[in-house]
Amino acid sequence: MNLPWQDIDTVLLDMDGTLLDLNFDNHFWQVHVPLRYAEIRGTSREAAREELMARYHARAGTLEWYSVEFWETELELDIMKLKEEVAHLIAVHPHVVAFLEAMRGAGKRVAIATNAHHKSLTLKMARTGLQPHFDAMITSHELGLAKEDPGFWRRLQQIFPFDPARSLLVDDSLPVLDSAKAYGIRHLVSIRQPDTQKPPKDSGTYAAIGSFAELMP
Repeated sequence: MNLPWQDIDTVLLDMDGTLLDLNFDNHFWQVHVPLRYAEIRGTSREAAREELMARYHARAGTLEWYSVEFWETELELDIMKLKEEVAHLIAVHPHVVAFLEAMRGAGKRVAIATNAHHKSLTLKMARTGLQPHFDAMITSHELGLAKEDPGFWRRLQQIFPFDPARSLLVDDSLPVLDSAKAYGIRHLVSIRQPDTQKPPKDSGTYAAIGSFAELMP
């Protein structure tokens, strides 16, 4: 993929599914939490999963869906303790580190812009060691809006100034890419396979990459 790097000053990167394999999050919410929920409630894993999927779906795309504290209260579970139980599944996608080093070498400003809760961000940075590659790491919980809301980018710009016309966003979520496009972010790239254990996903009208090797300047 030939991006006009001379026209890009800022690189905004999603975390889960983009920099990191979404397998961890999918396994955690769809398998591990239902397992522990069933054990505590004394119900079957299938019944627990069905109940939880419905509760997740009702909050999809909202700040609550991404909030560790919300689900700890809602489900009466120690979410971060449960995440630690399967933290060995946290993995960086191929060629991410080389890409981040190339961005630093090219003088680009690089930031994580994520819907992940700050506790999850802290856990994943501790596990991956990626934090030194970023000029900033901003969560939607800091800004009070999920990335699906175009207002997120306005608030982001206030604390991490960037020119939308000279910025690149790489994200695995089509609704997020749509909101960024509505705000005026010019260069938008999707991820073809956010979860390495699942088939490639539809990238809509957005250019998509199989790995960050395709974005290397």
